[in-house]
Amino acid sequence: MASSSSSGGSGKGEDSTLRPGSSGLASETTPLLAAAPVATTADPNVASAIADGSESNSPLLVKPEDKPLPKVQIFFLCYARLVEPIAFFSIFPFINQMVQENGGLDEEDVGFYGGLIESLFSLTQMCVMLLWGRAADRWGRKPVLVLSLVGIAVTTSFFGLSRTIWQMIVLRCLAGVFAGTIVTIRTMIAEHSTPRTQARSFSWFAFSGNAGLFFGPLIGGALADPAHQYPGTFGGVPFFEDYPYALSSIVVGGIGLTAVVTSAVFIEETLHMSKRPATGSDGNEANAPPRPEPTSILSIIKAPGVGIVLHNYGHAMLLGLAYSAIVSVFWFTSPEKGGFGFSPLQISLFMGLTGLSQALWLILIFPPLQHRFGTNGVLRACGIAYPFFIVLMPILNLILIQDTDASRISFWVVATFSLTIGPGVSMAFTGVQLALNDVSPSPETLGTLNALALTITSGLRAFSPILFTSLFAIGVKQHVLSGYLVWLVLFILAAAFTVSTRFLPAASEKD
Repeated sequence: MASSSSSGGSGKGEDSTLRPGSSGLASETTPLLAAAPVATTADPNVASAIADGSESNSPLLVKPEDKPLPKVQIFFLCYARLVEPIAFFSIFPFINQMVQENGGLDEEDVGFYGGLIESLFSLTQMCVMLLWGRAADRWGRKPVLVLSLVGIAVTTSFFGLSRTIWQMIVLRCLAGVFAGTIVTIRTMIAEHSTPRTQARSFSWFAFSGNAGLFFGPLIGGALADPAHQYPGTFGGVPFFEDYPYALSSIVVGGIGLTAVVTSAVFIEETLHMSKRPATGSDGNEANAPPRPEPTSILSIIKAPGVGIVLHNYGHAMLLGLAYSAIVSVFWFTSPEKGGFGFSPLQISLFMGLTGLSQALWLILIFPPLQHRFGTNGVLRACGIAYPFFIVLMPILNLILIQDTDASRISFWVVATFSLTIGPGVSMAFTGVQLALNDVSPSPETLGTLNALALTITSGLRAFSPILFTSLFAIGVKQHVLSGYLVWLVLFILAAAFTVSTRFLPAASEKD
């Protein structure tokens, strides 16, 4: 994946991906959160990790160039990385049905409560992420990682036992409290890496995130309500009839507990690797040049190109988060009310295939495109494609409600096309991270700039689900625009992104 940032774009982009104070490798004066990638969804954490996994000539930690990559450590860290996206996305196939059954809700009201539960997970995650980062900087990466994995495993296991909406909300919030593993794992991988090996290590980090996105919905959908899905095996078992969503939650929690064991036994502490004193040109610590004073956030935002890139960053993340929030309830809703009428198993398959397609686009297609057309070129292409991708969803519903043999065949042909080509717009998530690196005013401010972008994304992730699922519910319940209200809003946002990408600064243009 080194070519995704070093082969294209400006020379500045090559050096700024991992510079002193950047998000690439941690240092003694780089807090854990400032060194972390900016997160998003379905799953934008992965996209920014790919962007940060590029080679650089200015590593933050001076390490031997020939130091081999500790493959065992990277493997177990990537395994731990699987837990958070599996826990987050495993409930998506059945969350709407579970909300409807536990709350006795009308179909039109399901989207609101499903979005509320998703939003509260992200909101609590945003509120405690800084605390996890400070704890890891003070007491070590490994204990924080193990503790957070224990919390996710336990709270996720109990989620399937919820019998009321309030119990679902409380347990989902508790899971969000412990979902800070992404920050810790990303920094530990950085501290294990050298300029020669970081591209490989972060490519595997990115792949494991997409694997979690792929397997989470599959596990959730395949194991939901086993008494009815697999009556020969689980039929007549009172526990699974009383708690139809317990099995999937327990299995996900079990995966988390295996990560707890492997992390506690095999993963090494890396905090000591970042605590290396700065030295001068003669190797004498006392003669080291003074570190630059931190620049204010306002002055960073006012720097040339930063404002418009931050806008495009937030805009791209908003589109991704909004689509991720409504797509599961859209697939769940009956065709007559504007959806697809999918079962939990069908939803899990579609979500898993979407994650797989997104991973292939990011790993195989993005690097050569960025090399050929530059970061801005890829972003503008995504900006053009996004409105077409959005408008395809209501068109698929219009095809489905015809309820003829020809329309059903047409639906599956077009749906397959959308699953294959549509996730290509996810390249925008990686592109905006590279653009952000390119416009950083100085190497010392890149960490702060990434932290600012992280804050923006966390806020969007917290409030987007409830906002857009509510719009979806209003459109369906009031039959506004034949139930397509939310798609009109998303189309307008996508068209605005098309326009905003035209104003990207020259720093990320193809040379």
